Amino acid sequence: MIAALLLAMLLAPTTVAAEPRPPASIDGYPIGGIGRQSLPAKGCAAYLFSTGETRTLVAMAAADAGTLRIALDGQVRDYARDVPNTAVDLGFATQTRYVAGDTAATLSMTITRRPDLAQGAIVSDATLLVERAGRDGVIMPLAGMIGCAT
Repeated sequence: MIAALLLAMLLAPTTVAAEPRPPASIDGYPIGGIGRQSLPAKGCAAYLFSTGETRTLVAMAAADAGTLRIALDGQVRDYARDVPNTAVDLGFATQTRYVAGDTAATLSMTITRRPDLAQGAIVSDATLLVERAGRDGVIMPLAGMIGCAT
C-alpha cells in the first residue's frame, strides 16, 4: 500500500504553485502586503507582519541601506531614512522616520534579543505611522523579527 502511494506521488505531474498575491489592503488600511522579501547580502533587515485579522508581511526595513519597503494604495515603494541612523540594536533605532515624496513613515520597534537567535532578534511590538500630505495619518500595529547576514 505504501509503495503504491509513493509510486502515485512519483508519477503525478509536478507543478510549482504560484506564490499568492499579497493583499492590496489589510483590514481596511491603505497599507497592503509586500510579498516575500530576501535577506540583504550585508547587514540586518526587520521583517514586520500585520497583527490584526489579516496577517501578512507589511514592511521590510534594511538597516545598512536605510530604507523601509511598504505598499501604499497597492504600490510597493522604498522610503529613505530621513536622518542619520542612531542605531541602538542590530543597526536599528527604536524609532526611525522614512520619507519619499509627500509621504513620511515612522517605524517604532521594541527589539528583544534571545539566546536562541544567533543572527537576529524578535520585534515583539512595533507600530508604523504613515502620514501623507492632505490625508489622515494611519497607525498600524506590527510584530516580526530581524535577520542578519553574516
